[in-house]
Amino acid sequence: MDHSEEFRTLLTESSSVPEANRGDLLQGRVIAKDAYGIIVDLGLKRDGLVPRADLELLPPAEAKLKIGDPVSVMVVEPLDSDGNLVVSIAQARESGDWLRAQSLLESDAVVEAIVGGYNRGGLIIPFGRLRGFVPASHITDLPRGLDDNGQAEYMARLVDKSLPLKVIEVDPRRRRLVLSERKAIRQWRQDQKARVIDQLALGEVRAGLVTSLREFGAFVDIGGADGLIHISELSWNRVEDPSEILRVGQEVQTMVIRLDKESNRIGLSLKRLQLNPWEGAASQLQEGQMLEGIVSRFVPAGIYIRFDLGIEGLLKSAEGLAGISQGEKVQVRVSSFEPNKERLDLQWAQPANVDQQL
Repeated sequence: MDHSEEFRTLLTESSSVPEANRGDLLQGRVIAKDAYGIIVDLGLKRDGLVPRADLELLPPAEAKLKIGDPVSVMVVEPLDSDGNLVVSIAQARESGDWLRAQSLLESDAVVEAIVGGYNRGGLIIPFGRLRGFVPASHITDLPRGLDDNGQAEYMARLVDKSLPLKVIEVDPRRRRLVLSERKAIRQWRQDQKARVIDQLALGEVRAGLVTSLREFGAFVDIGGADGLIHISELSWNRVEDPSEILRVGQEVQTMVIRLDKESNRIGLSLKRLQLNPWEGAASQLQEGQMLEGIVSRFVPAGIYIRFDLGIEGLLKSAEGLAGISQGEKVQVRVSSFEPNKERLDLQWAQPANVDQQL
C-alpha cells in the first residue's frame, strides 16, 4: 500500500529538505543498482544508499525494484564513515504501522494483540513490522513486590496470549511504540459501564457481586459495570462501617437509584429493597407519646435514642441524662414526628411518667 500521501502530511517533502536527519521519511527514485545495494535520488545534496542487507529484510516481491521506480525510505545515518547517506526501505515500509499506531493513539482506541515475548522491563508486542512494548507498570494483574525472577516467570505465562492494549506513545524517530494494558482495561470498563447505563432504568432491581468496600460505601458489579451503594443506602439503620453489612464477593440484590451518563456513574441501594421502618412507625407514633429506647450514640446536637421500631430519634437536650452511657435504657417523650422526613425529635421524660412503651 502506498502511504506517500500520509507521509507528506506528517513529514517534510523531500524537495524542501536541505539536509537529512535520522528518522526522516523521504520520497525518492531508484537511479542505480549493484551488488552492494541501490542508490536513490532524494532531491538532496547527496543521494541515498540502501544497503543490500536492508533489501534482504524485505519480502522477495517488495525487494524487486527497478531503476526509475519510486520508493519511500527512512534516514538511518545522515553521514556514515564513508560519507554516505544511508537510508532504509525496510524501515520506511514500517511507516504504515507507525501511521496506524498514531491513529490509534489519537482515537484513544483499544486493540487486541498477541504477546510475542518479554524482557526485564515488560512485554514485547508484535505490531505489524514493528515491536511494541508494554512496561511492567502497565500490566494489569502483575503482582506487586515480585523480584526480577518472579516478575519474569509471571510475564512468561503471558506469551502467546491475547491482551487488550491501548497505544500511549508513538515516536518513529526513537523507534518507540509503547502500549498499556492497564489503560486499555480502564477504558474498556468505562465503555462497558456506559453500555450498561444505557440499558438500566431507575427503580430497576439488579443482582450484583460486591467487588470492594470503602469507608463511604460499597462497589457492586451488576453485569460488567460497578455501581456504588453509598453508606447511607446500605440500611435504614445507621451504619458506621460497610463491613458491618457486606463482605467482598457477596452476592446481593440492589435497586438502581441514580444514573449519571455524563459522569458515567451508577447509584445503587440495598435499604430501598427493605421495609421502610419510618413508614411502619407512622401509624404507631404521635406527639406527646412516651417511649422507652436505648442510647445509641452521642453527637454535638444531643443523643440519639434507638427504638424497637427500627428508627432513631434525637434527644436534643441531654439535661437529666448526666452519667447516661451508650446502650442504656431511657424514657423519652415524642416532641415532633415527621416520618416522611425520617425525623423524630424527643424530650427527656421521668421514668414514672411512662404510660406506653414500644
